[in-house]
Amino acid sequence: MPEARSAAKSAAKTPAAPSPPYAWSPAASTTDTFVVATWNVNSLRMRQERLLGWLKEHQPDVLCLQEVKLQEPDFPLVEFRSVGYSAVALGQKSYNGVAILTRLEHGAPTAVTAGMGDGDPDTEARLLAATIPGLGVRVASVYVPNGQTIDSDKYAYKLRWLQRLVAYLEKQPPEGPPLLLCGDFNIAPGDDDIYDPVGWRDTVICHKDARAALGRVTALGFVDTLRKVHPDKTVYTYWDYRGLSFPKNLGLRIDHVLAAPALAERCVDVLVDRQARKGEKPSDHVPLLVRFRREPAKV
Repeated sequence: MPEARSAAKSAAKTPAAPSPPYAWSPAASTTDTFVVATWNVNSLRMRQERLLGWLKEHQPDVLCLQEVKLQEPDFPLVEFRSVGYSAVALGQKSYNGVAILTRLEHGAPTAVTAGMGDGDPDTEARLLAATIPGLGVRVASVYVPNGQTIDSDKYAYKLRWLQRLVAYLEKQPPEGPPLLLCGDFNIAPGDDDIYDPVGWRDTVICHKDARAALGRVTALGFVDTLRKVHPDKTVYTYWDYRGLSFPKNLGLRIDHVLAAPALAERCVDVLVDRQARKGEKPSDHVPLLVRFRREPAKV
């Protein structure tokens, strides 16, 4: 959850009215495609019924969750299976936690790995990866540290964590299934991804070092799927609970699906489910859904 911007006054631009993509494009065929989504639910225990209803309505093929804030024995596996999903999770009491839900017809996830496997003593539950057999892809649910403030140890931890992520990605076998990085990156990549770029410039969400760290991920070839489909749209995925931020559209785009080149070529549409921010007890983030063409069957 991002910290509020600094109290320094700035010449904030007038927030843009909500704009697409808040619905699937009619031009993007649903035939021979699949959907991968990501959602920081900000406590699965609090959002469970809302999430189950959302799954029934949208039926993504894969859903990556962040901030589940549950230990693994408490994860609602039976409830998810009742609506057609298997689940793997990396939990932690009260904080963090990531999970991957997969429609049952795609088979149980394989090659499930938790963390970065680099021997670092960090115990925070922030990265979980799995291969989805029926889709021929590998997905990672990612929850990048927020960082709190630029001069804090937590920001140094954020930058170190991102450095470790780059090293982790560099070690992934090139012959493996193409990878999707899905999650809350706690970084707005550009000034058009934030309602007030001047006021937020020196925060942990927009600081040049954080953006450079994310840039090192995309330099490996990972493509920002939303910007591939909607290069010029004003789109946010997070709104603070305070200050009427949501109705005023004072938002940030910090949730991303980054696709390996082979998958980015097959990305045909993106939906940001702004409706999920409405109603009682919503998460402060909304789901981001990305549609891909299926790989042609080998003959």
